[in-house]
Amino acid sequence: MIKVLFICHGNICRSPMAEFVLKDMVKKAGIESDFYIESAATSTEEIRSGIGNPVYPPARKKLAEHGITCEGKHARQTIKKDYDKFDYIIAMDRNNLRNMARIYREENGQKIHLLKDFTDNPGDVADPWYTGDFDATWRDVNEGCKGFLEWLGYTFDI
Repeated sequence: MIKVLFICHGNICRSPMAEFVLKDMVKKAGIESDFYIESAATSTEEIRSGIGNPVYPPARKKLAEHGITCEGKHARQTIKKDYDKFDYIIAMDRNNLRNMARIYREENGQKIHLLKDFTDNPGDVADPWYTGDFDATWRDVNEGCKGFLEWLGYTFDI
């Protein structure tokens, strides 16, 4: 089983979008039993009294436009144990990488990647928290998840 953890700052926009997009892709491809997929935050900003906030409404709306539900998802902060639990830890941007290095005490391990590094257009996933452009984030996440699956050797049309 391939265990994947997506990471962003608050775990209410980009990383849950990636979590549920990849879950949708592997389900449609009939390979969902090959994967265990989660998402988490590097910060605690979206976690109040031990309970994480749900996925940000515009992110939920963008997923729903594509027939994807994220019902029940609440923000959680990544912890050092996640480094051992997951095979791939995929960040949405370089700031996440710096924070992950602090949490995991690992900077350039084989497990840690940027999502868009699996595409022909490497870089950071657009952050809709600041831009409000959930379409750009959707495109980046969709392209990155597809590229990740292809990088793993899955060759099919998603």
